[in-house]
Amino acid sequence: MTETPSSLLGVGLRCRCPRCGQGALYEGFMRVVDRCSVCGLELAANDSGDGPAVFLIFLLGFTIVPAALLVSLRVDWPLWLHVLIWGPVIIGATVGLMRPAKALTIALQYRYRRDQFDREPGGGDEG
Repeated sequence: MTETPSSLLGVGLRCRCPRCGQGALYEGFMRVVDRCSVCGLELAANDSGDGPAVFLIFLLGFTIVPAALLVSLRVDWPLWLHVLIWGPVIIGATVGLMRPAKALTIALQYRYRRDQFDREPGGGDEG
């Protein structure tokens, strides 16, 4: 796979292996596979840490909070109704975007910190 920013974004959003773009990145909901089933890239040692969660906090905080404030200025809903509406919106957006955000973080780490990954399935060097 040729590495371009759009291809890394594509494999990140599709939750695929950052090297080949074909193998599944997850088994289950958020558990990263040990090795890519297609190219054998070692993925288990990679740790995306809190990066995806922090990224989503900023992204959703800057989009959903202003939307909630605009709605509260335009309509006169009771506070409990705002909680009932905006709570599930925030939780749903966070859960829905966590997998792609983590996959994108792994793809970016593969591009910029490749030494953290096994370079070849047998442990050899990749040019």
